[in-house]
Amino acid sequence: MARPVITQTSSEKFKPTKQGKVRDLYDLGDSLLIVATDRISAFDVILPDGIPNKGRVLTQISAFWFRYLSSVVGNHIITTNVAEFPEPFRSASEIFGGRSMLTKKLRPIEVECVVRGYISGSGWSEYKKSKSICGISLPQGLRESDKLSEPIFTPTTKAPIGTHDENITFDDVVNLVGKDLASKLRNLTLELYTKGAEYAAGKGIIIADTKFEFGLDENRNIVWIDEALTPDSSRFWPMGQYKPGGAQPSFDKQFVRDYLLSIQWNKQPPAPKLPEEIILTTSRKYEEALELLTGKPVE
Repeated sequence: MARPVITQTSSEKFKPTKQGKVRDLYDLGDSLLIVATDRISAFDVILPDGIPNKGRVLTQISAFWFRYLSSVVGNHIITTNVAEFPEPFRSASEIFGGRSMLTKKLRPIEVECVVRGYISGSGWSEYKKSKSICGISLPQGLRESDKLSEPIFTPTTKAPIGTHDENITFDDVVNLVGKDLASKLRNLTLELYTKGAEYAAGKGIIIADTKFEFGLDENRNIVWIDEALTPDSSRFWPMGQYKPGGAQPSFDKQFVRDYLLSIQWNKQPPAPKLPEEIILTTSRKYEEALELLTGKPVE
């Protein structure tokens, strides 16, 4: 049975403390409820149409990776079981079930920890200009989507909604958070990516790049927060179709971006409505990524 598309949880009964491009966040005092809606954004603009099951896929993929990689670093999840949520959320399982995480409340570190195993997207654009990414020099002659000799840490700023993240160097991270914490963030980012990419490769998925976010607990321990290796925070490519030298087919929202480019939208609000075929195909791409990684359909 098709589930309703949830693009808003805000109502007279539920008032999110903060709304991002995809997530609604409820501050519960000593914990947070993070709800992945079915909203989708492109070029930093939220589109008018939701993608069926998208929020459930994002939450269930994140929960899988948080468990799978828990030996590398602790994470913020308390529970994803709606029956264990506080009221009034527990009684609204039709809205919050399967797409929400009850998490610890931590102090976010104001750096997007991006790692690239392949050269694509903004990294490819920067390489073409300078033969480097975030101050890291790369060999001459790389093609778009080439695999790098080893993954690289290419952090960015955390930009407000409607603005773009900006690439920064490792020295910039040191200036922001100190050398010790910057080194730990880089090492954790590379280890999480390496182990995650190795697992995904065994399931037929190339994780070309991804971003991680971290927070600090009361003892200044680093904790993995936000989302984990999802199609929204990563580039997922089908391994069987990988062919360097150009853009790759993907399991993420690149399909929507390509459609919007084809109609020559100016990338300014309001965004155009999506055809039903684009919506349903995108939904299936997200679901396929979940099924390949976890062996399970959307719960």
